Amino acid sequence: MQNPIYHLVNRARSMGPILLPRYIHSSVALHRNAESSGAPTNDMPIEMENPFKKEKVECILCKMKIDPDYKNVRLLSQFVSPFTGLMYGRHITGLCRTKHERVAREISKSQNAGMMPYYNKEPEFLEDPKLFNPDRPVRSHEY
Repeated sequence: MQNPIYHLVNRARSMGPILLPRYIHSSVALHRNAESSGAPTNDMPIEMENPFKKEKVECILCKMKIDPDYKNVRLLSQFVSPFTGLMYGRHITGLCRTKHERVAREISKSQNAGMMPYYNKEPEFLEDPKLFNPDRPVRSHEY
């Protein structure tokens, strides 16, 4: 007596090769279905600004587009200490390097022209509104 499986195997051989369905990964199948249906995909990233990007810091003179001049004594006296007559540093005023150098040059011109005192601040400018707080520097200082 022959094995019944033997007959099935012989019969299958006579029918030709058996084509089995190929395995398709589910994400590929979903992608193919979405492309074929023409429906928009909702899993695309949202367009938005970088939330971690810091705002560009500008000095107050650049922000207001103010060009310092030696004749504008009221503006220049804002950057001079009332006690010593010396100009505050960049870490206190928050000025950029170019504007700080320009203000220093204009203060020197104004003092040489006799419009600003060398060792103190004009009393009429003591009550002017403050552009910065000298007791709380904008940036830390290395000393």
